[in-house]
Amino acid sequence: MNTVIEAFSAGRTNSAIKTLEINNLKAWYGESHILHDVNLTVQQGEVVTLLGRNGAGRTTTLRAIMGLTGRRTGSIKVNGVESIALPTFQVAHLGVGYCPEERGIFSSLSTEENLMLPPMVSNTDKGMSVEEIYGMFPNLAERRHSQGTRLSGGEQQMLAVARILRTGARLLLLDEISEGLAPVIVRALARMITALKANGYTIVMVEQNFRFAAPLADRFYVMEHGQIVEHFAASELDSKMSVLNELLGV
Repeated sequence: MNTVIEAFSAGRTNSAIKTLEINNLKAWYGESHILHDVNLTVQQGEVVTLLGRNGAGRTTTLRAIMGLTGRRTGSIKVNGVESIALPTFQVAHLGVGYCPEERGIFSSLSTEENLMLPPMVSNTDKGMSVEEIYGMFPNLAERRHSQGTRLSGGEQQMLAVARILRTGARLLLLDEISEGLAPVIVRALARMITALKANGYTIVMVEQNFRFAAPLADRFYVMEHGQIVEHFAASELDSKMSVLNELLGV
């Protein structure tokens, strides 16, 4: 464990090292081969969005990064540290936070108890304080004593992301965080992502809501049948719309 953390800390001081670098990643659930030679990179401070239809392999890519799939082969480097063979808890200690689509709020605990529950995962980043989080999410401050079951869907989503920020993770994997939420909450999440990027966080998002993702991302990867089929920068978005319409029905 100490070796992993020391390597991570050393990697953070070298700006030439990519925050996330995936090469020839294959992943399986049991006998089902889901990912086929996925290649992508994410620089420190970037917001990168994975686009694709349901079943394209986007969520599996996030889960594979965290070590939550079955067998994996290839290479996944976090700040220059090879993590393909690491168990999930050691991947987290490289400074990676995963917000799954199902959120995973502890319904019997209050908002503040949910926030205080996760342990710190980094020796170098202490994570946001509870008060800093309440400043970013005023809704949670108002509901700090409310049980998880009493929070709205939007408040639960805010809480799910806020818990990661408490841990000290600097690479955030966000899976469909805008799904099913009211427009006012979606706008609040967009402001959150913009603020996190301004503070040096690196974010990989899986999003079906293209209107939400498009203004936030620096780069896009499009997945189909477990493979990357398109990759382009935000500056190329207009010229790629015909391709996206064909691949996604945007």
